[in-house]
Amino acid sequence: MNVQLPVAAEDAIGDAAASERRLRILHALERKLLWLSAWTIHNANHVRPNLDGLKVGGHQASSASVVSIMTALYFDVLRPEDRVAVKPHAGPVFHAVNLLLGRQVPERLLTLRQFGGIQPYPSRVKDGAEVDFSTGSVGLGVALTSFGSLVQDYVQLHRLGREDVPAGRHVAIVGDAELDEGNIYEALLEGWKHDIRNVWWVVDYNRQSLDSVVPDRLFGRIEGLFRDMGWNAVILKYGRRLEAAFARPGGEALRRWIDDCPNSLYSALTFQGGAAWRNILLADLGRSPEIRAIIDPLSDDELAGLMTNLGGHDVETLLEAFHAQAAAGDQPTCFIAYTIKGIGLPFAGHKDNHSGLMTREQMAEFKQSLHIRDGHELDPFEGLDVPEAEMREFLRGVPFARPLAPEGRALRSPVVPVPAAFPAPKVAEGRKIATQAAFGDILAEIGRGQGEFAPLAARIVTTSPDVTVSTNLGPWVNRRGIFDRHRKNDVFRDAKLASAQRWGMSPDGQHIELGIAEQNLFLLLGALGLSHSLYGARLLPVGTVYDPFVNRGLDALIYACYQDARFLLVSTPSGLTLAPEGGQHQSINTPLLGMAQDRLASYEPAHADELAILLRFAFEHMQKPDGSAVWLRLSTRGLEQSARTLDPEAVIAGGHWVVPPAPGARIAIAYQGPVAPEAEAAFATLRAEEPGAGLLAITSPDRLHAGWLAARRAARSGPAAPSHVERLLAPLARDAALVTVLDGHPAAHAWLGAVRGQRVVPLGVDHFGQSGNIPDLYAEYGLDENAILDACAQALLEG
Repeated sequence: MNVQLPVAAEDAIGDAAASERRLRILHALERKLLWLSAWTIHNANHVRPNLDGLKVGGHQASSASVVSIMTALYFDVLRPEDRVAVKPHAGPVFHAVNLLLGRQVPERLLTLRQFGGIQPYPSRVKDGAEVDFSTGSVGLGVALTSFGSLVQDYVQLHRLGREDVPAGRHVAIVGDAELDEGNIYEALLEGWKHDIRNVWWVVDYNRQSLDSVVPDRLFGRIEGLFRDMGWNAVILKYGRRLEAAFARPGGEALRRWIDDCPNSLYSALTFQGGAAWRNILLADLGRSPEIRAIIDPLSDDELAGLMTNLGGHDVETLLEAFHAQAAAGDQPTCFIAYTIKGIGLPFAGHKDNHSGLMTREQMAEFKQSLHIRDGHELDPFEGLDVPEAEMREFLRGVPFARPLAPEGRALRSPVVPVPAAFPAPKVAEGRKIATQAAFGDILAEIGRGQGEFAPLAARIVTTSPDVTVSTNLGPWVNRRGIFDRHRKNDVFRDAKLASAQRWGMSPDGQHIELGIAEQNLFLLLGALGLSHSLYGARLLPVGTVYDPFVNRGLDALIYACYQDARFLLVSTPSGLTLAPEGGQHQSINTPLLGMAQDRLASYEPAHADELAILLRFAFEHMQKPDGSAVWLRLSTRGLEQSARTLDPEAVIAGGHWVVPPAPGARIAIAYQGPVAPEAEAAFATLRAEEPGAGLLAITSPDRLHAGWLAARRAARSGPAAPSHVERLLAPLARDAALVTVLDGHPAAHAWLGAVRGQRVVPLGVDHFGQSGNIPDLYAEYGLDENAILDACAQALLEG
């Protein structure tokens, strides 16, 4: 007898069957990710030949704890336009995800931590376009998602985005120990001020750090912090099986027992297994027949499975929470997902499992339990209980598997045209101007947006950690406005109160004002500097900061450069030249930082005409495929400006002769930055005794050094063109002396003696300064005319 069901009932049955099928496939993918990540690490440590005997390492336990979270996200929840930061130690899981999505070949998984192979921690530059945000310096990738969301809002509100690329959500998969990093909370506060949207942080709350178990009830503090910052906080503590047990008679007592169980005890019981769970539960709760009815029918393995059925390991619970929040709106959300470090592996829960590796015997047993045949370890569909055809069909339909754009996840954006020359500020004869002031004047002129400068002005975004006016960005801001998602009037202006600054805020503004947190500055510059690749809209970010406080944000600066973000950093004022401010504000090491940092071209011009050349270069260099970020170290000391014609290529390459030396000259003076007047005065005196001496302006020891190293590397393969610094020093005699001076560490110039074997006497600052005036400080620290002349006399005498 055939019974005709109502259409609604048939649909419900069909939906239930489809849902069951989907969950069955997701559980199969969950097990596959656990296997692939564990095997990738095992291969690197126990299968691949070890040529130097060093431990290769990996994080099998840390990878295992996020397998369910990443299964739910990547194979169901994420859309192509979403941007994701994966916690560093889950890199192997990330690579396994890409293998299953057809974006990675199996052989590449065998190269984990191998030269030229996939990276231990996801890297945009080294792993390719599938990585949205590099992670590795813990906490920074998490915070960058907030600033990425802010930049996406900027792009959307300025109508710069591509029509074929919708706005997406920014998701960070966060290790709970990352929440110990202070930059997380600086970013949270800044995000609150800017009302960020569309950000999810999914915390892998496994309660273990590298060395120990995280203190009990920390999640309560975390939850409160997020709620205070305007975030929604979703606690995912228990999975479906535990929730079902709690719903049974006596279940609330079991819930209370787990809630009160210290993290360290819970971890130990997890490692010990079902028998240990049974013993302690019977000891504490065994008098209750209702509790016995829950646990007695279960085998030890089943009891262990029940007691470790946490929310972060329950795909159904995760999906329900993620989809509910996606439907609820764009409020930033922190999901605190309880997990177990190493779940599914032999050392699950052990407090020392952070760097733990399965033995060969344990791996063999694990492999057998998953029905993986020898030689088929990396086959995407090996050992699955889902037919291959069905799995392939499912993977083709995964939302995140759809291409974001024809060119892939790394988007393309047209180059912004840069005018052929930037006009240097006009300074009356005999007047002085500082490079910091000249920077403000040039940028303000660009901000007029007239003629050929209009396209450039439209794409510049400035930002500063509460030093906008004191770094001479004020005129630019007055012209271009402050960015805010909401329109806010300038109260002083509305009240007709006198003020040089117009601080109205609107979605049309082009300056993003930050609080005093240099980490946030560099994270925002990093996000802005990736906008062409992440959001398909090329921006030209300019960030200003006090030079000594580059050090406070150095970790985030290195991180931004590691991702190959493109931006212009202007650090000013700098050095002892900021005389009255004292040693805390007088930087010493920043010239060395500029030389050492990869993907960052560093300069320190002395005069406005050099600065104009370098500003133009920066906006062009930032956009070149082989370009980089640029750093300008500027000063508040006003210098006289002379009318002259400069060779832009020499200025950009790192140095030019102000007065060229005679062939075979015995000595030259080289200066960098605001000590130019002292060098020029000493040179005028020196010329009376050494008419052939030269005066060299160094605009960038970084570029001179980088060019020299590149030429030396090229020469190993055959004849190579000399570097710029070799050409500069070539007129001097082989035994000539070079007296160098800068308001910074003298090591920035000391290497020049290695170029041609000439003697270098480097003058600079290698001790903390003190308050005073420039003449007193320059005399004390050996930067004045007398110190330069004494060095010249010593060098000539020794020669």
